[in-house]
Formats: sequence, structure tokens, C-alpha cells
Amino acid sequence: MTPKISCVRAKFRLNAIKTYADGLSKTYCFSASYDPTIPEDIRFQKASPYGSFEITIDNPTAQEFFELGKPYYFDAVPVPVPVPASN
Repeated sequence: MTPKISCVRAKFRLNAIKTYADGLSKTYCFSASYDPTIPEDIRFQKASPYGSFEITIDNPTAQEFFELGKPYYFDAVPVPVPVPASN
């Protein structure tokens, strides 16, 4: 029986930043990170060899967090089903 996991981690590199005409919003374009000289990247490549995603951010503090060319971990964790508020 395969053990159940609670999180999946992926490693992506920020390849491009698109700035919109409004000057407030930016789209961050990531792709799966792979450098054949880095053992960790070799392990990630076996599990998740391809992938990309984009995220648009309009929060200046969050925008400052990301640096073009740097790799980042992204964790997929299931969101618990919310309990409805009682009156």
C-alpha cells in the first residue's frame, strides 16, 4: 500500500515578469526548474519534469518578494473544507 502524503512540493524558476500598463499589476511566469549539476533538481525532474504557471500580483510587498531568475518552492496542500458559521 502506498503511504498517503499531505503535501506535494514543486520547484519552479521565475523566468519572466510582465508589467501591465496600469503600473500596479505584474504577472510572474514560472517554469519547472532543472539544472543537471544540482542533485536536488535531478530528483525534482524525475517527479515533475515539466510544468509552468503564471500568477498576477498587485500587492507591492508580494511583488518585491520575487526575483527574476531565482528558483522557488511551491507547496500543494489541500484546503480543509470550511465549517459554515452558525448564527
